[in-house]
Amino acid sequence: MKVYTKTGDKGTTALYGGTRVPKNNIRIQTYGEVDELNSYIGLIRSHTTDKEIDEQLQIIQNSLFDLGAELATPADKLMLANGKPRLSCLLSEKQIELLESWIDRMEEKLPPLTQFILPTGNIATSTSHIARTVCRRVERDVISLGEVEEIRPLGHKYLNRLSDYLFVLARYFGHLAGEKETPWTPNE
Repeated sequence: MKVYTKTGDKGTTALYGGTRVPKNNIRIQTYGEVDELNSYIGLIRSHTTDKEIDEQLQIIQNSLFDLGAELATPADKLMLANGKPRLSCLLSEKQIELLESWIDRMEEKLPPLTQFILPTGNIATSTSHIARTVCRRVERDVISLGEVEEIRPLGHKYLNRLSDYLFVLARYFGHLAGEKETPWTPNE
């Protein structure tokens, strides 16, 4: 299979099922941003030597591919006539519960958060904060997509929890490095 197909040379791309849409279609933009988020997760992986965290991030990357595939599929193509999913890779509550369990385990090792903190620290910490902000943008865009096209709400829920995970991960990386968190102090 070649990387280039030339089918998008006129500014259109195909959704799952074959429908062609402009490359600036909100659906295409949204799953493109999921891909961007996935790339930032890969960047975080390149800055950690923690095997458990790396395994979590790899699971998250696979889940983001699941979400991208789901977003690339129009609602009328998502389910079979018998009500079963056409795709074997749909997001599930299990993936959200997994994020929550990882958050809880990391938070057990962190000092309580009593104030807002600035997104700063070592490379892994800062990259996690960047990924968190990208995740929030993707979440907003998934909500916008849901306002104009039918999508399952589980994607939004997953992204909401993932942004929480990335925030805690950023704190966790700083904690492992012995870095002190920088509190926000409003300018007067």
